[in-house]
Amino acid sequence: MGTPDFAVPTLDALVTAGHEILAVVAQPDRPKGRGQKMVSPPTVQRARELGLPVKQPRAVRRGPFVDWMMSAEADVAVVVAYGRILIPALLNAPKHGCINVHASLLPKYRGAAPINWAVVRGETESGVMTMQMAEGLDTGDMLLEARTPIGPNETAGELYGRLSPLGAELAVQTLANIDDITPRPQDHAAHTLAPLISRDMAEIDWSQPAGVIHDLVRGFNPWPTAWTTLEGERMKVHRTRVIEGQGQPGHILSAGKAIVVGTGAGALELTEVQLPGRRAQPGRDVINSGRVAEGMVLGEEM
Repeated sequence: MGTPDFAVPTLDALVTAGHEILAVVAQPDRPKGRGQKMVSPPTVQRARELGLPVKQPRAVRRGPFVDWMMSAEADVAVVVAYGRILIPALLNAPKHGCINVHASLLPKYRGAAPINWAVVRGETESGVMTMQMAEGLDTGDMLLEARTPIGPNETAGELYGRLSPLGAELAVQTLANIDDITPRPQDHAAHTLAPLISRDMAEIDWSQPAGVIHDLVRGFNPWPTAWTTLEGERMKVHRTRVIEGQGQPGHILSAGKAIVVGTGAGALELTEVQLPGRRAQPGRDVINSGRVAEGMVLGEEM
């Protein structure tokens, strides 16, 4: 059970390991792009390439899918970013229940966007964990884990690309040793949340320290992308670098060889930005375009 491209390596790994896949379960097709053409989720597209049965139920609390799940006599359900809450009847239907591949080191970052929030919060380590699913939000007992450092300039998208195959390996290991793993309860008092992200959350507050802003930019790359305003227009900030310097928050301190902006503590170089209606560009190219200059203020109200 999984929907986005993050789940595809796990599907491939399970097939390669020789597991019989009764069905690939994903969310329904969605309209996409300017033409609003209906597009299948990445897991469904891959399942069709592999010749596997597909189910995309609109209702997962009652109806035909619940009936099928209850009668399927599955050994286990592997869940990777499915995006729907499963009722107890579904959690308990397979012989070994439902095993989730979660992209954080639980109990940290329970919820929909663990990779983004780990980067935004400046974590230096992340990983994936398999968990025996329970009724709560990512509250189930922990099974296996794999850890990896987060680079100081690594984006959420880059970390996503590394954790996805790591989760696939861990899923295969978990199933291979499922009868020998002793589940470990989480420390629920130590949990943190990773809620859904929105564009509003990605607005840069220049009064924050340079390091905090740098982590926000990394954590919301590639989506929803950190942003600020330049002369009343929204400007996206894709990549930054913390440098020495100090000045008024949001004020462009230098626009010679690089765009340097003052923050609440320290300074930040904008190494890749995107002006309205333009593609993302290195900061130097934006300087050469004449759109930014020393003394301008970023983040003023539109």
